[in-house]
Amino acid sequence: MLGNFGFVIVPLIVLVAIIAMSLRVLREYERGVVFFLGRFQRVKGPGLIIVIPVIQQMVKVDLRIITLDVPSQDVISQDNVTVRVNAVLYFRVVDPERAVIQVENYNQATSQLAQTTLRSVLGKHDLDEMLSERDKLNNDIQGILDQQTDAWGIKVANVEIKHVDLDESMIRAIARQAEAERERRAKVIHAEGELQAAEKLVQAADMMKDSPAALQLRYLQTMADMATNGKTSSVFFPLPIELTNAFQEFTGHFAQNPPER
Repeated sequence: MLGNFGFVIVPLIVLVAIIAMSLRVLREYERGVVFFLGRFQRVKGPGLIIVIPVIQQMVKVDLRIITLDVPSQDVISQDNVTVRVNAVLYFRVVDPERAVIQVENYNQATSQLAQTTLRSVLGKHDLDEMLSERDKLNNDIQGILDQQTDAWGIKVANVEIKHVDLDESMIRAIARQAEAERERRAKVIHAEGELQAAEKLVQAADMMKDSPAALQLRYLQTMADMATNGKTSSVFFPLPIELTNAFQEFTGHFAQNPPER
């Protein structure tokens, strides 16, 4: 009787163990790529799934966004400047089947591709573009990576260049360039101010030429300003402007009609 009972218990225990090994639980952000005797069968999950031991194998794939730190790369810009650039890459798996079947390790493959793409794209631009047009460079790198990783079932969400490291000599050269640019702008602004002041003076002179009274008032105002200055002891005697006009007419008459000796 006990021997017959043992023949029943042992298969039952084996069956329960097989069922326990077959039950798998996948989280909401996980998918299971199931192979049946080595051939792709289907993608399962999330939730409770059954994977028959030995006959079926399952590979878990995480669908969350993965943050990948691209190591610093030595880049030679188009104007022959050597810089070290590092970036951060955000991507996720959108097709678990291709991510498992088409590439051995999609994390490593995406990392290596990001490094080579970073060097090739930045090498086509000048140093000034690397420093001032990061958004454009980020979009260019993202577009290339997204296109090349599409066959792996990978979607590149974003690429951000973090640091562009320069050596000390290049930093000093850029500082001198910035200082020279500021001096140039200061000189241009000063010259524009002189030009505007000269234009206003010409307009004021034209207005005073047509109005002798305005010229006389300006003359008297200048004398009043100089006389009220506490640092001077000069005494002014106003000279009528009509007298200067008479002298000008007199000299003009002799210039046109020189007297005979």
